[in-house]
Amino acid sequence: MPLLGAAYKSDPYDLYRELRAAGPVHRVRFPSGIAAWLVTGYDAAHHTLNDPRLGKNHALGNDYWRSLASIMPEPQHSQLQVHLLHQDPPKHTAMRRLVLDAFAPRRIEELRPRFQQLADDLVDALPAAGGADLVAGFAAHYPFRVLAEVIGLPPELAVRFDRDWGKVVQPVGPLDPARPVYEARLRALQAYIADVVAHKGAHRSDDLLGRLVAARACGELSTEELDSMIFQLLVAGQEPVTNQITTMLVTLFRHPDQLLRLRDDPALLPRAIEELLRYDSAFELTTWRFFAEDSDLHGTRVPAGDSVIVSLCAANRDPDRFPAADTLDLDRTPNAHLAFGHGIHFCPGAALARTELQVAVGTLLARLPGLRPAGDLDQLTWIPAVLARGVNQLPVGYDQRV
Repeated sequence: MPLLGAAYKSDPYDLYRELRAAGPVHRVRFPSGIAAWLVTGYDAAHHTLNDPRLGKNHALGNDYWRSLASIMPEPQHSQLQVHLLHQDPPKHTAMRRLVLDAFAPRRIEELRPRFQQLADDLVDALPAAGGADLVAGFAAHYPFRVLAEVIGLPPELAVRFDRDWGKVVQPVGPLDPARPVYEARLRALQAYIADVVAHKGAHRSDDLLGRLVAARACGELSTEELDSMIFQLLVAGQEPVTNQITTMLVTLFRHPDQLLRLRDDPALLPRAIEELLRYDSAFELTTWRFFAEDSDLHGTRVPAGDSVIVSLCAANRDPDRFPAADTLDLDRTPNAHLAFGHGIHFCPGAALARTELQVAVGTLLARLPGLRPAGDLDQLTWIPAVLARGVNQLPVGYDQRV
């Protein structure tokens, strides 16, 4: 089953419904040509995310996977791909411990007023009335500004960051005509990371970036692990939130009665954000997992080193877990969605993302009365990223900016 094409990216849920009905594990093919094993149902996904037999380290991948899916060229692959998402215990445990304090729920809640100020600053810069592109005018900038505050990225370095570098996580194979552009982005991002490390080494600080640089200095991290963790923070720490803002707005635009209800009752925001995360998650698929030996996965024999992927979006629409799963229900509770994963690789920045999304959606609804799509939602172009869902442009109209 090919997981590619504009129709699939704009709405994968019909396909996921068919796959769930046929069984929990399916052979699928990605744009790079790699074939993988996709897990779709909620129970199967939950079990797979917690399966200790499955590892994340790329060294477990077989030659077939490495030839097609491990497409980041050397030396960058060895230097930027040894972050948390690609580590197993005990290394994963030690590396994860270094970032948890920065993303602790209590600290994030203390920063909420600052996040609100950042959101308001961006809305203040929008046209006073008429409309705007909410990606270019808000969603593309807000998560990065928040991230810079949380991790301690100095302003003089933050202004130099090019969002285009985030596209290095979108697969571009060795024979793709766009490969030179991809490799140029990669080299530029690696040079930027080197500048961040050098700055933090010369100006010691007790923020997350400062602590990570200090961990390398005392031998807790290798140079490659440090660079990879900064790479993960800069890319995974902002782009998914940008995409999630867009998917949430598109969902609300398709459910205008729920948009009005949420605008009129801000106290509903925390529960509504959880339902919007479940209904259409920006992190559509997990990254690769591998068995070290041929293994049974929910009744399917999976060869060692083949890639196993979990569809978080398919799991979150499983009617066996969520009544009326294809219905947006802002009152849904409990809501044990898997938008942030589960198990030891549960997203360490989940509390940050939840707070960002509450602030972002709440601010846009409150300060842009009459917020509505400017054009046909079915004509939106969804990003071609394999793992992610979102749009790069979201033109809207509104009555005024308040």
